[in-house]
Amino acid sequence: MTKTAKPNSTPRASASRASTPRAEDTRRKIYDSALQLFREKGFEQTTMRDIAQKASVALGAAYYYFSSKEAFVLAFYSEMQQSCHEAVLQAMQEHKKMKDRIRSILQKHFELLEPNRKFCDALFRHAPDSQDPLSPFSEETRSIREQAIEHLRLAVEGGDTKVPPDLQKRLPYMLWLYQMALILFWIYDRSPSQQRTHQLTEKSLGLMVTLIRLSTLPLMKPIRRTVLELVETLATPS
Repeated sequence: MTKTAKPNSTPRASASRASTPRAEDTRRKIYDSALQLFREKGFEQTTMRDIAQKASVALGAAYYYFSSKEAFVLAFYSEMQQSCHEAVLQAMQEHKKMKDRIRSILQKHFELLEPNRKFCDALFRHAPDSQDPLSPFSEETRSIREQAIEHLRLAVEGGDTKVPPDLQKRLPYMLWLYQMALILFWIYDRSPSQQRTHQLTEKSLGLMVTLIRLSTLPLMKPIRRTVLELVETLATPS
Protein backbone atom coordinates (compact mmCIF):
# COMPACT_ATOMS: atom_id res chain seq x y z
CA MET A 1 0.00 0.00 0.00
CA THR A 2 1.37 3.40 -1.00
CA LYS A 3 1.89 5.72 1.92
CA THR A 4 0.04 9.01 1.61
CA ALA A 5 1.01 12.38 3.00
CA LYS A 6 -0.69 13.66 6.09
CA PRO A 7 -3.49 16.09 5.25
CA ASN A 8 -2.38 19.71 5.64
CA SER A 9 -5.42 21.43 4.22
CA THR A 10 -9.14 21.32 4.74
CA PRO A 11 -11.59 20.72 1.91
CA ARG A 12 -12.26 24.44 1.82
CA ALA A 13 -8.58 25.23 1.48
CA SER A 14 -8.27 22.78 -1.41
CA ALA A 15 -11.29 24.28 -3.09
CA SER A 16 -9.85 27.80 -2.81
CA ARG A 17 -7.06 26.83 -5.21
CA ALA A 18 -9.66 26.34 -7.94
CA SER A 19 -10.00 30.07 -8.68
CA THR A 20 -11.02 29.75 -12.34
CA PRO A 21 -13.75 27.70 -14.06
CA ARG A 22 -11.09 25.57 -15.75
CA ALA A 23 -9.32 24.92 -12.47
CA GLU A 24 -12.61 24.07 -10.76
CA ASP A 25 -13.44 21.63 -13.57
CA THR A 26 -10.04 19.96 -13.12
CA ARG A 27 -10.47 19.74 -9.37
CA ARG A 28 -13.95 18.26 -9.77
CA LYS A 29 -12.69 15.72 -12.30
CA ILE A 30 -9.97 14.60 -9.89
CA TYR A 31 -12.42 14.47 -6.98
CA ASP A 32 -15.03 12.45 -8.90
CA SER A 33 -12.34 10.05 -10.13
CA ALA A 34 -11.14 9.49 -6.58
CA LEU A 35 -14.63 8.72 -5.26
CA GLN A 36 -15.28 6.32 -8.13
CA LEU A 37 -12.05 4.44 -7.37
CA PHE A 38 -12.79 4.39 -3.64
CA ARG A 39 -16.15 2.76 -4.42
CA GLU A 40 -14.68 0.26 -6.88
CA LYS A 41 -11.30 -0.63 -5.36
CA GLY A 42 -11.66 0.54 -1.78
CA PHE A 43 -10.03 3.44 0.01
CA GLU A 44 -6.96 1.59 1.27
CA GLN A 45 -6.23 -0.02 -2.10
CA THR A 46 -6.45 3.21 -4.11
CA THR A 47 -3.30 5.33 -4.53
CA MET A 48 -2.87 8.95 -5.54
CA ARG A 49 -1.27 7.69 -8.77
CA ASP A 50 -4.40 5.65 -9.49
CA ILE A 51 -6.51 8.76 -9.02
CA ALA A 52 -4.31 10.86 -11.30
CA GLN A 53 -4.43 8.21 -14.02
CA LYS A 54 -8.20 7.88 -13.72
CA ALA A 55 -8.62 11.65 -14.04
CA SER A 56 -6.05 11.83 -16.89
CA VAL A 57 -3.92 14.39 -15.08
CA ALA A 58 -0.34 14.45 -13.89
CA LEU A 59 0.35 13.13 -10.38
CA GLY A 60 1.55 16.59 -9.37
CA ALA A 61 -1.80 18.06 -10.42
CA ALA A 62 -3.67 15.62 -8.19
CA TYR A 63 -1.48 16.62 -5.24
CA TYR A 64 -1.93 20.30 -6.09
CA TYR A 65 -5.66 20.13 -5.50
CA PHE A 66 -5.70 17.42 -2.82
CA SER A 67 -2.70 16.97 -0.56
CA SER A 68 -3.53 13.32 0.18
CA LYS A 69 -6.21 10.64 -0.04
CA GLU A 70 -7.47 11.84 3.32
CA ALA A 71 -8.15 15.28 1.82
CA PHE A 72 -10.59 13.68 -0.63
CA VAL A 73 -12.47 12.11 2.25
CA LEU A 74 -12.65 15.37 4.19
CA ALA A 75 -14.00 17.03 1.04
CA PHE A 76 -16.54 14.21 0.74
CA TYR A 77 -17.66 14.67 4.36
CA SER A 78 -18.04 18.42 3.80
CA GLU A 79 -19.95 18.00 0.54
CA MET A 80 -22.36 15.52 2.09
CA GLN A 81 -23.05 17.85 5.00
CA GLN A 82 -23.55 20.85 2.72
CA SER A 83 -25.79 18.86 0.39
CA CYS A 84 -28.16 17.92 3.18
CA HIS A 85 -28.20 21.31 4.95
CA GLU A 86 -31.07 23.00 3.11
CA ALA A 87 -32.93 19.71 2.64
CA VAL A 88 -32.77 19.02 6.38
CA LEU A 89 -33.96 22.51 7.31
CA GLN A 90 -36.87 22.27 4.88
CA ALA A 91 -37.84 18.78 6.03
CA MET A 92 -37.87 19.86 9.67
CA GLN A 93 -40.17 22.79 8.92
CA GLU A 94 -42.85 20.32 7.88
CA HIS A 95 -42.96 18.76 11.37
CA LYS A 96 -43.57 19.89 14.93
CA LYS A 97 -43.11 16.62 16.77
CA MET A 98 -39.55 16.03 17.94
CA LYS A 99 -39.65 12.42 16.77
CA ASP A 100 -40.66 13.43 13.24
CA ARG A 101 -38.05 16.19 13.08
CA ILE A 102 -35.22 13.86 14.10
CA ARG A 103 -36.48 11.17 11.73
CA SER A 104 -36.39 13.63 8.83
CA ILE A 105 -32.69 14.29 9.51
CA LEU A 106 -31.86 10.60 9.66
CA GLN A 107 -33.73 9.90 6.43
CA LYS A 108 -31.88 12.64 4.54
CA HIS A 109 -28.52 11.27 5.67
CA PHE A 110 -29.42 7.75 4.56
CA GLU A 111 -30.61 9.05 1.17
CA LEU A 112 -27.40 11.00 0.51
CA LEU A 113 -25.08 8.26 1.72
CA GLU A 114 -26.79 5.45 -0.21
CA PRO A 115 -24.65 5.78 -3.41
CA ASN A 116 -21.51 5.64 -1.24
CA ARG A 117 -22.51 2.85 1.12
CA LYS A 118 -19.51 0.65 0.27
CA PHE A 119 -17.17 3.61 0.58
CA CYS A 120 -18.63 4.48 3.99
CA ASP A 121 -17.87 0.93 5.10
CA ALA A 122 -14.14 1.62 4.71
CA LEU A 123 -14.36 5.05 6.32
CA PHE A 124 -16.07 3.82 9.48
CA ARG A 125 -13.05 1.66 10.24
CA HIS A 126 -11.29 4.93 11.10
CA ALA A 127 -14.09 6.10 13.41
CA PRO A 128 -12.89 4.84 16.84
CA ASP A 129 -9.58 6.74 16.81
CA SER A 130 -10.17 10.45 17.40
CA GLN A 131 -6.56 11.11 16.38
CA ASP A 132 -7.25 9.74 12.91
CA PRO A 133 -8.13 12.67 10.59
CA LEU A 134 -10.86 10.58 8.96
CA SER A 135 -12.62 9.84 12.24
CA PRO A 136 -15.92 11.74 12.73
CA PHE A 137 -14.54 12.54 16.21
CA SER A 138 -11.28 14.12 14.97
CA GLU A 139 -10.21 17.75 15.04
CA GLU A 140 -10.10 17.76 11.22
CA THR A 141 -13.82 16.94 11.04
CA ARG A 142 -14.87 19.29 13.84
CA SER A 143 -16.70 21.84 11.64
CA ILE A 144 -18.62 19.08 9.83
CA ARG A 145 -19.50 17.41 13.13
CA GLU A 146 -20.64 20.69 14.67
CA GLN A 147 -22.97 21.44 11.77
CA ALA A 148 -24.52 17.98 12.06
CA ILE A 149 -25.03 18.55 15.80
CA GLU A 150 -26.54 21.97 15.05
CA HIS A 151 -29.20 20.32 12.88
CA LEU A 152 -30.17 18.13 15.81
CA ARG A 153 -30.20 21.11 18.16
CA LEU A 154 -32.72 22.80 15.84
CA ALA A 155 -34.76 19.60 15.74
CA VAL A 156 -34.95 19.58 19.54
CA GLU A 157 -35.62 23.29 20.03
CA GLY A 158 -38.33 23.43 17.38
CA GLY A 159 -40.07 20.27 18.57
CA ASP A 160 -43.01 19.69 20.86
CA THR A 161 -41.14 17.89 23.64
CA LYS A 162 -40.04 19.72 26.76
CA VAL A 163 -36.39 19.10 27.63
CA PRO A 164 -34.83 19.84 31.05
CA PRO A 165 -32.30 22.73 30.87
CA ASP A 166 -29.34 20.60 31.96
CA LEU A 167 -30.15 17.96 29.34
CA GLN A 168 -30.86 20.45 26.57
CA LYS A 169 -27.20 21.45 26.31
CA ARG A 170 -25.93 17.90 25.69
CA LEU A 171 -28.95 16.32 24.00
CA PRO A 172 -27.94 17.33 20.43
CA TYR A 173 -24.55 15.65 20.92
CA MET A 174 -26.23 12.56 22.33
CA LEU A 175 -28.55 12.46 19.33
CA TRP A 176 -25.56 12.79 17.01
CA LEU A 177 -23.96 9.75 18.66
CA TYR A 178 -27.27 7.94 18.16
CA GLN A 179 -27.27 8.98 14.50
CA MET A 180 -23.72 7.69 14.01
CA ALA A 181 -24.67 4.36 15.60
CA LEU A 182 -27.62 4.01 13.22
CA ILE A 183 -25.44 4.81 10.20
CA LEU A 184 -22.96 2.14 11.30
CA PHE A 185 -25.80 -0.39 11.61
CA TRP A 186 -27.12 0.69 8.19
CA ILE A 187 -23.73 0.17 6.54
CA TYR A 188 -23.65 -3.49 7.57
CA ASP A 189 -27.39 -4.11 7.15
CA ARG A 190 -27.79 -6.75 4.43
CA SER A 191 -31.59 -6.96 4.66
CA PRO A 192 -33.60 -5.96 1.53
CA SER A 193 -33.54 -2.17 1.18
CA GLN A 194 -32.04 -2.07 4.70
CA GLN A 195 -35.43 -2.73 6.26
CA ARG A 196 -33.85 -3.76 9.55
CA THR A 197 -32.30 -0.30 9.83
CA HIS A 198 -35.67 1.37 9.25
CA GLN A 199 -37.29 -0.85 11.88
CA LEU A 200 -34.51 -0.17 14.36
CA THR A 201 -34.79 3.56 13.70
CA GLU A 202 -38.54 3.63 14.30
CA LYS A 203 -38.45 1.60 17.50
CA SER A 204 -35.37 3.22 19.02
CA LEU A 205 -36.44 6.75 18.12
CA GLY A 206 -39.81 6.27 19.78
CA LEU A 207 -38.11 4.91 22.89
CA MET A 208 -35.64 7.79 22.98
CA VAL A 209 -38.33 10.47 22.78
CA THR A 210 -40.27 8.70 25.54
CA LEU A 211 -37.18 8.69 27.76
CA ILE A 212 -36.63 12.38 27.08
CA ARG A 213 -40.19 13.09 28.20
CA LEU A 214 -39.74 10.98 31.34
CA SER A 215 -36.49 12.78 32.12
CA THR A 216 -38.48 15.85 33.19
CA LEU A 217 -39.80 13.97 36.24
CA PRO A 218 -38.12 14.97 39.55
CA LEU A 219 -37.41 11.32 40.26
CA MET A 220 -35.25 11.14 37.12
CA LYS A 221 -32.91 13.98 38.07
CA PRO A 222 -30.17 11.78 39.67
CA ILE A 223 -30.25 9.40 36.70
CA ARG A 224 -30.17 12.33 34.30
CA ARG A 225 -27.12 13.72 36.08
CA THR A 226 -25.30 10.38 35.79
CA VAL A 227 -26.10 10.09 32.09
CA LEU A 228 -24.85 13.62 31.46
CA GLU A 229 -21.60 12.84 33.30
CA LEU A 230 -21.09 9.82 31.04
CA VAL A 231 -21.75 11.92 27.94
CA GLU A 232 -19.34 14.57 29.20
CA THR A 233 -16.67 11.88 29.50
CA LEU A 234 -17.33 10.78 25.92
CA ALA A 235 -17.24 14.33 24.61
CA THR A 236 -13.94 15.23 26.32
CA PRO A 237 -11.00 14.84 23.88
CA SER A 238 -8.51 12.14 24.85
